[in-house]
Amino acid sequence: MTEYGRGQGSEPWHPDDPLYGDGGWGGQQAAQQAQQSYGGQPQHYPQQPQQQYGDWGTGEQHGYGDQPYPQYDQYGQQYAPQQPQHQQHQAPQRDQQPQYDQQPQYDQNGWPTGSYPQDPYAGGHQDPYAQQPASYGGEQSDYYGTPEAYPPPEPPGRRRPEPEREPEPQTDWDPGPDQGEHAFFAGGDDEDDRGGEPGDRRGRGERRGGGDRRGGKEKKRRSGLACLVVVAVLGGGLAGVSYFGYQFYQDRFGSAPDFAGSGNGEQVTVTIPKGSGGYAIGQVLKKMGVVKSVDAFVAAQAANPDGKNIQDGVYTLQKEMSAASAVELMLSPKSRNNLIIAEGKRNAAVYELIDARLEVKKGTTAKVAETKWKTFPLPDWAVNRPNVKDPLEGFLFPSSYAVAKGQKPEDVLRQMVARATERYEALDFETKSKSLGLEGPWELVTVASLVQAEGKTHDDFRKMSEVVYNRLKPTNTETNQKLQFDSTFNYLLGQSEIDISESEINSNPDPYNTYTNKGLPPGPIGNPGDEALQAALKPTRDGWMYFVATDGMDKTEFARTIAEHQKLVDKFNASRGN
Repeated sequence: MTEYGRGQGSEPWHPDDPLYGDGGWGGQQAAQQAQQSYGGQPQHYPQQPQQQYGDWGTGEQHGYGDQPYPQYDQYGQQYAPQQPQHQQHQAPQRDQQPQYDQQPQYDQNGWPTGSYPQDPYAGGHQDPYAQQPASYGGEQSDYYGTPEAYPPPEPPGRRRPEPEREPEPQTDWDPGPDQGEHAFFAGGDDEDDRGGEPGDRRGRGERRGGGDRRGGKEKKRRSGLACLVVVAVLGGGLAGVSYFGYQFYQDRFGSAPDFAGSGNGEQVTVTIPKGSGGYAIGQVLKKMGVVKSVDAFVAAQAANPDGKNIQDGVYTLQKEMSAASAVELMLSPKSRNNLIIAEGKRNAAVYELIDARLEVKKGTTAKVAETKWKTFPLPDWAVNRPNVKDPLEGFLFPSSYAVAKGQKPEDVLRQMVARATERYEALDFETKSKSLGLEGPWELVTVASLVQAEGKTHDDFRKMSEVVYNRLKPTNTETNQKLQFDSTFNYLLGQSEIDISESEINSNPDPYNTYTNKGLPPGPIGNPGDEALQAALKPTRDGWMYFVATDGMDKTEFARTIAEHQKLVDKFNASRGN
């Protein structure tokens, strides 16, 4: 320790120095006073007591509890203090301090003002540190002469900025996770390779080159792979965000994707289910490759004034059509490829149509109907009717059906039966049949089938319905509750003849022969349409009892009495040339 409390190489410090190391001109005065206070006598610093904690009068140093501190030389050896010698020289030296006539003046920042004393560092002047005695080794130490020491303080006007530090040389040493590199990029599995040794207990020398350290190239290769993974993840996330952002923009602001033109020439059969709306139709067309997007079809359908008239069924279209051209073609009869069941068709004719559409062997559908009719969705009141020739008669509802090659006959029949059952339930046949004097909805369907078969025009249906109900009345003395319809006898024989002899009719006792049997036939004789069903529910009240197709084809006339009826028969015979 030096007398200023700093070791060799550090900047000197003095209690009078306000800037702690900046000697300046104020430090000059303090240094001279400190030098002259001892009268040039050599001082042994290990024997000089530290008077910051001691008594200024005696110079003795005391520790805590009045115990003297042990003294050490610069080599760490303890020695005994020689305080009596120091006390003999201390008092007279203080009395011999020189007095200065002028004291330097300082401004508010601590810098001297006015005239300045001589520069103690200028050439030719005495060095205030030159008279200090040597250290205990017997030699005087120059605290500013060693390479490690700081340079002596300079006046403010002569100070120069510190030179820039040279950059540290680059080395091949790769810092580990504890030196600023993240363990993920440095290869966090090194601990496993070292047998589980904690990283904070391995020496830096081991990390640099000792033990089973892996080479720097391998670490860098692992770091590069980790960076590649991070880049791939970030790139994938950016791509995903861009894709969904583009889709969001297209959905909200962009036009829907669409083909151009009326198709590529490749035909395709499209089946539109019942009750399908614009989006459902668009989804079917997109799936079959007809249109490019559902939104394009919905927009085209809305833009077309007749767009809402597109019905369910089978359509023959082309692939890669523009949405507008697809809508126009579906509204045209040319595109319809549905199986259409006409009103009044008998089941036998319907079975043949299904066979032809499915391109299956003739009689296939009739066989399925005969053997599997119980698996179809018939209402309870239509099951197990006695003397019925076909239990599905009257339940293959007249409409347009999507039927194409590859379908099964039972699927087509099931679709037709389901639609008929749905329609009868919607018309509330069970309740209304009782109000009409019938035993149940089964008879109501039978009446509707008779109206459909005997009526020539839709205007005839309500009159024909009244004829049926009037002849069924117990009070009927004109025909004695016999219907006497040719249509029932033709159904029995599977024909459609007009000229039937009385002997043939009267000799056949089959339940479907209404000439020889009272009341209704065992079941429907065909499949009535909506108008016939409505007529069966709302007959006229005009007293009609008879009717005759006077032209034999399209014109039907009605009569109330037997005399009127005979006049109509004569008119019919005249038209036939009889």
